Amino acid sequence: MKLVDIYKLAVDLGKRYDIRGNDLSRFLQEELERFDRLTEAEKEHYDLQKLEHPYSDTRILSGDPSTEVHTILCGIDMETPEILLADRLNQKGHKIDMVLAHHPEGIAAAALYEVMRVQADMLEKVGVPINVGEGIMASRISEVERRYLPVNHQRAVDAARLLDIPFMCVHSPADNLVQNYLDNIVKNAEYSTLDDLLKVLQLIPEYHQAQQLKAGPKIIVGNGSNRTGKVFIKMTGGTAGAEKAYEKLALAGVGTIICMHMSDKHRTLAKENNLNVIISGHMASDSLGMNLFLDELEKNGISIIPCSGLIRVSRVKDHDPH
Repeated sequence: MKLVDIYKLAVDLGKRYDIRGNDLSRFLQEELERFDRLTEAEKEHYDLQKLEHPYSDTRILSGDPSTEVHTILCGIDMETPEILLADRLNQKGHKIDMVLAHHPEGIAAAALYEVMRVQADMLEKVGVPINVGEGIMASRISEVERRYLPVNHQRAVDAARLLDIPFMCVHSPADNLVQNYLDNIVKNAEYSTLDDLLKVLQLIPEYHQAQQLKAGPKIIVGNGSNRTGKVFIKMTGGTAGAEKAYEKLALAGVGTIICMHMSDKHRTLAKENNLNVIISGHMASDSLGMNLFLDELEKNGISIIPCSGLIRVSRVKDHDPH
């Protein structure tokens, strides 16, 4: 596969498993209308890829898009040390054709806030009115945008460019894959309590392996004997959501949240609103999403060398019980 084909496949999978479904066409049409209203000077700096898809946190960061790719060094956080690792492995004869990150780098990191709009749709799926979801997300999106303004997000990209190593990141599309996967698992599982739900997650290979690394699923609010109630799974949407979301989720009848990670402040708010919380594990959840994407590359004959926290589990050859 060529580098550009890998990028297009990531985007296509992101769209296929996006919870917004047919609404994506409307979002892209609105983006085109915004673009048409720009002045010529403003269009000069416009990211034209936003007219094709809403995943601004997924980009080819360096390298010729026509590069043929046979072997990928892939991990969750791929920064300058991992770029140097790829170069060193090449020196040792591994012939790595590109570096693939999950977490965004470069312009994909600078534009991370743009993918957060989907969280309003996620809240709507469990009963929070869309106007409320959009309202509480507005200030959070602005906060994340400001947080990335001073960040030196080009460091790893510059390293890849200087070493002539193609570099790409796939964030929201992979998160959409794990969101869809867990939604289906939980929807079809039998459980009553938090302990039951925890056991459902621990059957998934990535979470099982993470458990052995002391980074697996864990209850951080509530007791194992608590009944779950309605479950809200939050795996996509860029980063953590709005603080006001916990009150709205409780009012919508949600009893338990499953998410990759949660700050102490958000944990306190969840507890105050009597919401149970299960942390699925950050690296394990990101690994699951990336694995579902990497399997598609493997089917096309690409070899994957995992590193940087990626728990590689291939579902291509072995039967997946889920």
